[in-house]
Amino acid sequence: MPSFDIESTVDLQTLDNAVNNVKKEILTRYDFKGSPIKVELDKKAFIINLETDSDMQMRQLVDIILSRSMKLGIDPAAFDFEKEILPSGKILKKEIPVKNGLKQEDAKKIVKLIKDGGYKVQAQIMDDKVRVTGKKIDDLQTIIAACKSAQLGIPLQFGNMKN
Repeated sequence: MPSFDIESTVDLQTLDNAVNNVKKEILTRYDFKGSPIKVELDKKAFIINLETDSDMQMRQLVDIILSRSMKLGIDPAAFDFEKEILPSGKILKKEIPVKNGLKQEDAKKIVKLIKDGGYKVQAQIMDDKVRVTGKKIDDLQTIIAACKSAQLGIPLQFGNMKN
């Protein structure tokens, strides 16, 4: 029976490349000259740490991160910008967690979306992904289109397609 997996992952190397591109751009931009700016990636926790000395520079830094990561194929929904900017003396700090892996409640939303749609497929949660199996590949492609059109707020990848 044909099947595929729905997952939500961010490639660590691509994310690291995006952060390195941001660092290079900061060095060449005139509006960041002479400012103590730090952009660091915590590879174990999937968190980008930012430090600037003004709110305007922090907003520009976030925009640069979004544009550079989008150019490398990272979905903007993978970043969680909800955390507030923390003042620490003259420096402003911000943590940007990167969503990596499908959480249990998100997997349940996807399964509910599939079951409520009345499709002739089976969906089951397997750790941090959802496996969808059906009798026809056309049914699976319909599920992919439904998941893409549903606004779930998480970046989804569809892989491991088997006949």
